[in-house]
Amino acid sequence: MQLNVSGHHIEVTTSLRDYVESKIEKIERHFDLVSDVSCILTVEKLRHKAEATAKVNGGTIYVDNTEEDMYAAIDGLVDKLDRRVRKYKEKSVDHHARDSVKRQY
Repeated sequence: MQLNVSGHHIEVTTSLRDYVESKIEKIERHFDLVSDVSCILTVEKLRHKAEATAKVNGGTIYVDNTEEDMYAAIDGLVDKLDRRVRKYKEKSVDHHARDSVKRQY
């Protein structure tokens, strides 16, 4: 999985980059077909915003989260992304495949 971390109006330090990398690894455990994740960290006055676009097998998932603290914004972002990736994975699984085995004569 390729991870790209960039910042708007904020310098992405090594500690922020490492924090994002450690949190995004959680998503790879649930769904291994995530090929590319692009994360953008933005600061506007007192709002800290984290956005992520994940390219998965056959689609793209976009998530954003806004908090007063950047680390809290990243935590919320990863939680939302994890939920959406798991939902995408569940939708992509064919649940009717086991029925076709029963119908064979």
